[in-house]
Amino acid sequence: MVLTSYTIQPKKSCILNVCMPQMIVSTMGTPIRSGKIRNSKEKMRLIVAAFAGIVFGVFLGLSFPTLSLTKMNLPSSLFRSINLAYVDDKCSKFGTKSIRHTWASFMGDRSLSNGHHTLEVPKIWVPSNPRGAERLPPGIVNSQSDFYLHRLWGLPHQDPSIKPKYLVTFTVGIDQKDNIDAAIKKFSENFTIVLFHYDGRVSEWEQFEWSKQAIHISVSKQTKWWYAKRFLHPDIVAPYDYIFIWDEDLGTEHFDAEEYLKLVRKYGLEISQPGVDPSSSITWQMTKKRDGGEVHKDTVERPGWCPDPHLPPCAAFVEIMAPVFSRDAWRCVWHMIQNDLVHGWGLDFALRKCVKTPHQTIGVVDSQWIVHQSVPSLGNQGQAYDGRAPWEGVRERCHREWTIFKERMAKAELDYFQGMGIVPLNISS
Repeated sequence: MVLTSYTIQPKKSCILNVCMPQMIVSTMGTPIRSGKIRNSKEKMRLIVAAFAGIVFGVFLGLSFPTLSLTKMNLPSSLFRSINLAYVDDKCSKFGTKSIRHTWASFMGDRSLSNGHHTLEVPKIWVPSNPRGAERLPPGIVNSQSDFYLHRLWGLPHQDPSIKPKYLVTFTVGIDQKDNIDAAIKKFSENFTIVLFHYDGRVSEWEQFEWSKQAIHISVSKQTKWWYAKRFLHPDIVAPYDYIFIWDEDLGTEHFDAEEYLKLVRKYGLEISQPGVDPSSSITWQMTKKRDGGEVHKDTVERPGWCPDPHLPPCAAFVEIMAPVFSRDAWRCVWHMIQNDLVHGWGLDFALRKCVKTPHQTIGVVDSQWIVHQSVPSLGNQGQAYDGRAPWEGVRERCHREWTIFKERMAKAELDYFQGMGIVPLNISS
């Protein structure tokens, strides 16, 4: 008895580097002896199996080439790792263009024309980019800025190449213009100058030549810490090694900014200030100028004021009238400044939280010193009411803000430690 036998041969159908076996059935006229098939049931099983193989092979061959990967819910990271060159080589019968088109269609909905075909290009999502810029290619991300001036004509690379390394800001009113003019002359061209105008009188500063290169920001009746929080974001001042945030009533006859910074580097100060003439009005013992030395980092205050000699106001302490911050220290301090507390009272006692070993990296430079003139110009921008002078309401708010800041800091630290399961003995230290 002669039967027709069916030999099943594999054929590859390739989808994205996965070659699936496709059952192709051919017939051969090889005789089979009747002795090898013992009964008719076995013969029927063989016929049914062969027919099922034919149907299954045809089904796979028709289905997989037309499968739409866009309907599959698979992570895009899987497809980014696919080596298309390998797919092209191993599964060339499927077609390179078809594979690339399928992959690109799955990855995004934007088109890229290669002259003959329009291919879909992948969407971009880079978690390491700054927050909000994840959809941009990293090469175009510019996360920092500066106060460098640029021309309105020519090409960008042809603009003047002077890029100051330091930043100094003064919060000013026109009544102090002569004092500010004298102070600005103590800062070299290595400094970008920013004036915050609280009285709205900006054009009157044009009489000074240096004013043409300064940055002028004017908002009526605001403090320097209000300005600092809004205009000195760490990513804006990132190009500057040191940031000076100074009041307008400082005498600078005995001060030179370049010499000052040499000492700051020499002694490794992250937060500092010039020594204050002891004859100036109310001044902390720590910030008073000392004779015979370049820098000091601690002092002896009144009895009972410093239970720990490494803590303010005996160490790790500068005042808020003339602080100087390194770039890294300012990045921390900016985040600590409260948006609604504009006078900055209490900050000087908390600055130490922004540096390592604060009793060593916070100090006062004695050989470059200033005079605090204590001109109540900003205080006079307050509002008189109930028979009180304008400055009285301003001073009252200063004290209230100090209390509010201390309470917020204490609560924030306590909440943190409790969340970590720690009960600190004294969070203030």
